[in-house]
Amino acid sequence: MNTPGSANPLTRLIEEKVVAVVRLPSSRNGLDIAQALVDGGISTIEITLTTPGATSLIARIREEIPTATVGAGSVLTCDDVDHCAAAGAQFLVSPVLEPDVLRYALDRNLPFCPGTFTPTEANEAWRLGAPLVKIFPAGRLGPKYIADLKAPLPSLRLMPTGGVTAETVVDFLKAGADAVGAGSWLTPSAAVASGDFDQIRDRATQLRQTVERFDVRAPAARRKPYGFR
Repeated sequence: MNTPGSANPLTRLIEEKVVAVVRLPSSRNGLDIAQALVDGGISTIEITLTTPGATSLIARIREEIPTATVGAGSVLTCDDVDHCAAAGAQFLVSPVLEPDVLRYALDRNLPFCPGTFTPTEANEAWRLGAPLVKIFPAGRLGPKYIADLKAPLPSLRLMPTGGVTAETVVDFLKAGADAVGAGSWLTPSAAVASGDFDQIRDRATQLRQTVERFDVRAPAARRKPYGFR
């Protein structure tokens, strides 16, 4: 595993295979949630801009949890890109493909993962230079969709997001996912509301251990470091 800051953040994300997608009703406990995820072995964290005070939370995590790689999600506009960059976001994610926003971020050397649903959208995102293409909502599509998509388009690097749990993550990875985004299963709303950070840490540990067991069994070719264009 890379040491923090030693590589492109998306290289680290793909090597670790999991990004925690954190969408909160308030940023009040955001730092504690991020620490619980890191303690459980999930050190790449996406804070969505739908979280109140998201950019301030990103800045705090960067400052106070230096072992974390922190990005921003729900990035929809060029202004969002600027605000996230100012906060220190190391990568950006969107639920949709907005070519102008993708180009704007890449021109500023900010790794950007646009959201896509169809083969045409996924291929267009890749053609425009996205280093990793989010498939969303993956829970509606299932792991077989990833395998079906990569069969004719094997060069795509895909990150299914939505519906990823400790029970489904291996199926997505076996299907050809290069990484996954895990959200509500990792940070259940009840645990967030009650401040049950132990539950969040334990779920992160369970997911990390499941991914590591899969990675040990995976062919060596799948474990090689990834380069980016």
